Amino acid sequence: MTVDDIPKVFHLGESLYSASKLPFLYRTWDPYEVAYLFSSETDLSIVAEIDNTIVGFCLSTTVEKPNKPWRYGYLIWLGVSTETQSRGIGKRLLNETSRRMKQKKVKFMLIDTEEGNVAAVKFFEKMGYEIRHRQVWMWRNFAKAKITEKTLKSSVEEVALRRHVRKAK
Repeated sequence: MTVDDIPKVFHLGESLYSASKLPFLYRTWDPYEVAYLFSSETDLSIVAEIDNTIVGFCLSTTVEKPNKPWRYGYLIWLGVSTETQSRGIGKRLLNETSRRMKQKKVKFMLIDTEEGNVAAVKFFEKMGYEIRHRQVWMWRNFAKAKITEKTLKSSVEEVALRRHVRKAK
């Protein structure tokens, strides 16, 4: 991937990861993340092209935990244009990412996807990944909740009170 590919990757991702198609996607697709991932780990930002047109991408990173002697890989975004899916492009992107992760001596690679995205779950299982843990994520829709200044002030006072009580113990 080159810096000139960033807008193309962004637009392809925008077509794949829209809120209307994936209303419960917990991460947002934005150009800043694409640019950040490219600039932070250029060698883990990969594109697939057909006739000089980007038809797929894989954006990932490595993570080092403090006080741990190892690092792990994290696949953040994998996308293939709807017109070119089921041609092995995703498989090649994931295989190349895995090869590069191994070169970086990562211990394992994490991938997350929505449980309801059956095609993605099947794809990753076919590629040798297994479900290790079902994660719960929670949200609160502030557009629908009645959050008033009084509620916020009350919450802040309650947190301050709890801190004060803990210190007193």
